[in-house]
Amino acid sequence: MNKTLRILILAGLMAGFSSCDSNKELDIDIPTVYPGQTPEEPTEGDDKPETTVSDPFDVQCKKTVTTAAWTTYKAYTVDCIEGFTPSADPSVNKYGGWEVASLGNTDGFFRVKKVGGRWWLVDPDGKPFLSKGLAVLSPGSSDRQKQNVKDKFGNNTGWANAEVPFVRDLGFNSAGAWSLVDNIRNLEEPLPYTVILSPMGSYIGYLRNSNDAVLKEAFKKSGWENYPYDFAMVFDPQFDNYVESTLSAASAYKHDKFLIGYFIDNEIPWKDYALEYCLTKWPEGHINRVKAQQWLDQRLGKTGAKLAEASNDDKKAFIAYCYEVYLEKVTTALKKYDPNHLFLGDRFNQWSYELVNPEMFKVAGKYLDVISINHYQKWEPDAMAMQNWEAWSGKPFMVTEFYTKGVDSGMGNTTGAGWIVKTQSDRGLFYQNFVNQLLKSKVCVGWHWFTYMDNDPTNTGSDTSNIDSNKGIVQWDCTRYDELIIHMRTMNECVYNLAKFYDK
Repeated sequence: MNKTLRILILAGLMAGFSSCDSNKELDIDIPTVYPGQTPEEPTEGDDKPETTVSDPFDVQCKKTVTTAAWTTYKAYTVDCIEGFTPSADPSVNKYGGWEVASLGNTDGFFRVKKVGGRWWLVDPDGKPFLSKGLAVLSPGSSDRQKQNVKDKFGNNTGWANAEVPFVRDLGFNSAGAWSLVDNIRNLEEPLPYTVILSPMGSYIGYLRNSNDAVLKEAFKKSGWENYPYDFAMVFDPQFDNYVESTLSAASAYKHDKFLIGYFIDNEIPWKDYALEYCLTKWPEGHINRVKAQQWLDQRLGKTGAKLAEASNDDKKAFIAYCYEVYLEKVTTALKKYDPNHLFLGDRFNQWSYELVNPEMFKVAGKYLDVISINHYQKWEPDAMAMQNWEAWSGKPFMVTEFYTKGVDSGMGNTTGAGWIVKTQSDRGLFYQNFVNQLLKSKVCVGWHWFTYMDNDPTNTGSDTSNIDSNKGIVQWDCTRYDELIIHMRTMNECVYNLAKFYDK
């Protein structure tokens, strides 16, 4: 069945990418018809209905609703890959691992392994696995979402019984951060899942309510992540108590083979200007200032070293030192309460700071099994950046947040970091292009779309980044975005074969 090559041209603020040959034709199996189409009965000699695919898809994209201009981007779908014919992946086992040759996992929990130049997750049966996930796989917490669950599913167990098979049918095999873990893991056929525990996030929340005058002033000058002076309080002895109490919850999961691993905290500000802020904003005698001065003295080999003597490399090294103090504490506690599962990192997200800081990745490689990246700002993964992350750390990475928002959803789309496109189909084609780039890299072991469900605009008590935006594969009431999920399924069902194609 010949299908005209699809090229999606999308709009954005970044430079365009190379294009496919729009006259090329490929053979492709379309797993389902598009919404509104009626499949024809096969004619004699045909083994499947004919499905027409438009060529090309001309759509647009922009960064925010306040951006006036729509500019053009290209996204490559699976039928736009020279020499690759999409076909169904091998069958999977109960974990979602592909039933092909074993990669040698013998301890019965998820692991990571590099085989023939490509990193894989390895499931408890030793099978190759890439985490195709949805973050916040949950029915929502607003009043009307709770009522919707009661009306449609009866309760959260009913929701999980209905929706987990649905997302598995789309080719997703994992639940990302902030999912309804207890319901998902207790299904008759559980979905592999992740757990997020947030000792630093909890501690910073506690400090925001402090009456301490120094802290009150520091929070007035916090960054967008709302940390005092944009700094994680890694040196504070009180933080150690939060590490212990928060990570003790890991003991409840330590024997569960369906748990992939843990995220510890989310988007902590690891900024290069931490050395400057510690030495100039925190008062004399404060632990942050004392520790920064001690570090700089040792670094420069003198007593009373001045900030002006610190180079840019010194500043990058200092925040990496802070990161190592943090990781030493949380890793020790995590392994104490659960020695069996992977440490998936703390979800880097800043392209101006940690994502381009080799020192941060060197430290991450000492403690993490997988480095997690919340991937925003860029239209698609950068090939050089992905190779750098592995070279600097010696470890694979996982994209733990990415998404686009559709104008046709009718939502305001005024919050969040994802790109804005015009239709749900455009969102799905963005997904295919993004995942294709990850698979090309050979160093990515998974990706988690943010999120399963749209923000509920009536939930004004939610985090300000999660109000009135089209991020989900379903609406706030679980109504599905068919055009989006068709494209997601098309990609998800050929991930293994595409990986092997790039490994030739």
